[in-house]
Amino acid sequence: MKNLLNYQTSEYDCGPVSLLNGIRFLFEREEIYPDIVKFIMLYCMDTYNEHGELCKRGTSAAAVHYVANWLNHFADTRHFPIHCEYLSGEAVSIEPGSPICTALAAGGAVLLRVYLECAHYILLTGLDGDRVLLFDPYYEEEDDPNLDEEYQTDEIRFLHDMPKRANRSVHRDRLNRLGKDYYEMGPFTDREAVIMHRVG
Repeated sequence: MKNLLNYQTSEYDCGPVSLLNGIRFLFEREEIYPDIVKFIMLYCMDTYNEHGELCKRGTSAAAVHYVANWLNHFADTRHFPIHCEYLSGEAVSIEPGSPICTALAAGGAVLLRVYLECAHYILLTGLDGDRVLLFDPYYEEEDDPNLDEEYQTDEIRFLHDMPKRANRSVHRDRLNRLGKDYYEMGPFTDREAVIMHRVG
């Protein structure tokens, strides 16, 4: 059975939650090794904020890259059918024929760093024409009167009927922008992604 995708427990765990959502999206619950869950939670949230508080600056690019490599090693040694590819810089774009679009069209999932007031990780799970289906682990209610005005655009749509796949549909052009508004990837120097494939 496939699990529902999860939301963050704190303000800081979008990285590990989105990585685990990638595992949930690709695999049945019965297939998922508990050591995968333990490892992802152990090695993410590795940064310190300006006050020297551990975890309160989220997950670093180095940790994401390390977890992607660890999952490939785990796949080799435990015969777990996953392959991850870490991308950064100009390789991170959502254009027809790009590695990310090719992976999504083939049923893969993509951990992606975007902006949501600050740097934030989400999981891409599919394509719908010029829009990208994604799961944002930061819980918001569409009818909340205090919902940020950034959501008041057709480029960002809430989805309520795909809890095992997506809770947002975002226009590809918005994701590709060089700015730091909601669901924009920002400058190429900030961009990172992990493509996650089920193989075999």
